[in-house]
Amino acid sequence: MNSEKYSIILVDDVMFHLLSLKERLKDKYTIYPAQSSEELFKLLHDFRPDLIILDINMPNNNGFETIEALKADPFKAEIPVVFLTSQKDRESLLKAIDLGAADYLVKPITDTELIECIEYQLNPESNTAIKPVILTVDDSPTILKSVNALLRDKHVVYSLPDSSKIKDLLAMVTPDLFILDCNMPGLSGFDLVPIIRGYTEYADTPIIFLTGDGTRDNLIIAAQLGASDFLVKPIDETLLREKVDQHLKDFIIRRRISRIAKLL
Repeated sequence: MNSEKYSIILVDDVMFHLLSLKERLKDKYTIYPAQSSEELFKLLHDFRPDLIILDINMPNNNGFETIEALKADPFKAEIPVVFLTSQKDRESLLKAIDLGAADYLVKPITDTELIECIEYQLNPESNTAIKPVILTVDDSPTILKSVNALLRDKHVVYSLPDSSKIKDLLAMVTPDLFILDCNMPGLSGFDLVPIIRGYTEYADTPIIFLTGDGTRDNLIIAAQLGASDFLVKPIDETLLREKVDQHLKDFIIRRRISRIAKLL
């Protein structure tokens, strides 16, 4: 095995698909083809790959049964599994994500899309271009610094102390999640929500309120505005991480569903 390259096992019962994928990827990765889940598990007896790319429709054990077996084994559960399939229905996508798939790709796929997905799974920390982007708006420099320090390991975090400048910043970055304070000079967090939602691309982007004014009235206003969550300062670091991960995951699933729906 070439230790200088990442290793990938490709699993597809159609030999033509295996050979085609291997040809497309062999210059960047060490590729091991398998025509069934049985062949996959034989390979896994000999080494641990960096990634598994898995088809769904296969004889004997299909892709869903195969990933279930992988995730049930503590020695294999941490290997990222990406589905590459011709199935583009919502139920299959949701089932794949629920079973622990790292991503779900639909055939046919360009080399650029495929390699971008692979690179993110292999090097998530170094590939900032496709890390989720978070915009925090708060007039407190301490809060901005704390949120940045807490989340920047897994996300690209932008901090905005002046809420009136949000349109200027949105002309330069595209957040996947917003963290807003309620009470700020000028535009409050509540004032910002209609501005954010006025952009088509942010119609369902998650918005988390993080505020020191956790009154019942503020909670009701946030809910009426369609906020995803409402957290009260001081920051509970574990809770904030959990909420950010949860809402980003839900948002990414919705975005994937939308992407696949366009292919139907």
